[in-house]
Amino acid sequence: MALIDNKQIKHILINRIDAMGDVVLQLPTCIYLKQLYPDVTISMLGRSYTKPVVDACKAIDHFINYDEISALSTNEIATIFKEKGIEAIVHEFPKRHIAEAAKKAGVKLRIGTTSRNYHFFTCNRLIRLSRGKSDLHEAQQNIYLCKPLGVTHVPTLGTIAYYYKDNFKPSIELPARFKDQLTNNKFNLIIHSKSNGNGREWDMDRFTALIKLLPADKFRIFITGSEKEHELFKTWIPKLPAHVIDLSGKMSLNELIAFIYNADGLLASGTGPLHVAAASGIHTLGLFPISRSINATRWAPLGIKAEHIESDSDTLDSISVDMVFDRISDWVR
Repeated sequence: MALIDNKQIKHILINRIDAMGDVVLQLPTCIYLKQLYPDVTISMLGRSYTKPVVDACKAIDHFINYDEISALSTNEIATIFKEKGIEAIVHEFPKRHIAEAAKKAGVKLRIGTTSRNYHFFTCNRLIRLSRGKSDLHEAQQNIYLCKPLGVTHVPTLGTIAYYYKDNFKPSIELPARFKDQLTNNKFNLIIHSKSNGNGREWDMDRFTALIKLLPADKFRIFITGSEKEHELFKTWIPKLPAHVIDLSGKMSLNELIAFIYNADGLLASGTGPLHVAAASGIHTLGLFPISRSINATRWAPLGIKAEHIESDSDTLDSISVDMVFDRISDWVR
């Protein structure tokens, strides 16, 4: 139990019902709060497909599946919040009916931003924060929103990167059929070329050129992606060297997280697996445009071996194959 804002708080709920990468960057908030209040229960409200990410973070005690309650009435959701003993909620990814349910449930501390009009009558602590205009990284913004929970400063990106080190581990063992693909005598590099439409993407011809440049005696290369992306790859994969292993569409998210965790490095644009790799502590290289709100300032991967390249335009065209090759080659020197 913690005394927060003159209220006894035993259970904090973080509302984060968006995509995988967003949830990975939310985990440092939970880790930070757990360090502040070791005895307080921390729960995450998220979607079904991000549950494996939440399960990988030992600072989170419970997962509440938004997909299972989203169709319920406000009163029914309020009842669930009461039954679970939620005493504080942070609307990191706001939804009106969740905010209304938290108020109806009598949640003691209800935190939201001033950018949502309905927060003025559903929340009792408001934070002025415009995510698109802020110069803080997304992970820092998440922590900043928790000021009413006794957060007195926002950690540096270097500090946040180390939060993952002892607090992020896949919830399953990597199945043998995937573990056997990894080798000890080469650098196991994952290339996740698509972003499910969530960010700018590097041209596929550049990925092809890069793969052909990477020496086969030093790199074992894996292609990952969703089932939908696997269909797109059917004309691309045959253009790649024969030693490249296509794992796209063959893994569950739990398996992908475990595979990334056991690999040596990953290259991607600003997408979920990029942030999973960074959190896993492996070599990670992200490719970003300079565009505000989707640039590296806000979305760079955070990890002890994470880095990024930012273009000089709204596309990734100015990021050359040689630039990426040089960075990745440094990983095996």
